[in-house]
Amino acid sequence: MDIYPAIDIKGGCVVRASGAPGEAARDPLAQAEAFAADGARWIHVVDLDRALGTGGDNGEWVRRVCALPGVAVQVGGNVHTASWAREAVDMGAERVVFGTTVASEAERLEQLVALAGSARAAIALDVRDGVPGSRDDPAPLGLTVAELLARARAAGVPTLLHRDLRRDGALAGANLADAAGLVEHGFDVIAAGGIAGLAELEEARRRGLAGVIVGRALYEGRFTLPEAIACSA
Repeated sequence: MDIYPAIDIKGGCVVRASGAPGEAARDPLAQAEAFAADGARWIHVVDLDRALGTGGDNGEWVRRVCALPGVAVQVGGNVHTASWAREAVDMGAERVVFGTTVASEAERLEQLVALAGSARAAIALDVRDGVPGSRDDPAPLGLTVAELLARARAAGVPTLLHRDLRRDGALAGANLADAAGLVEHGFDVIAAGGIAGLAELEEARRRGLAGVIVGRALYEGRFTLPEAIACSA
């Protein structure tokens, strides 16, 4: 199982996923280098300004992180357009995570996956109370989990990123049970949202998950990246 330390970038600084002011301002490249030095094989990177539509562009920082030797980069953050997908690949992303809303349109999903290449593609399965949804809109997408899985399979997407929006960034524990339930459908599943302790990482490995994204718990010192990696082996 792989551990994906998260780097969310807003205004050229590393912040938490909420992007709220007053949070720790770190240099994204220096943070990525520190994660790599601590043994990370993957880093999960999000340009929050772009994902949230604030008008900022942290593309150069994403490119620099992708250029780091010895570590693969997964680029997420509601990637939903052809230009964004193409740019992520050109930046050197090893994997591109398409937003949950993309799966609402089967044809668009297939087009974007073709642009990135199916081997590089992943779909974010963001759920609220078990129903696919959006971080920014409390209304459900009108798409069931079963329908999303069927469209992912038809498009040749091998990887799903499961995030329970009720727990994301809250250190309340990830919804590992629902994430693990997707494994039996033949996908590589990465859990995200709410990881708070090492015991969860051990449980994720036992449940057969392919990876776990960790963010706030690392930044707040709940555990170190080497400790997390040790739990994943």
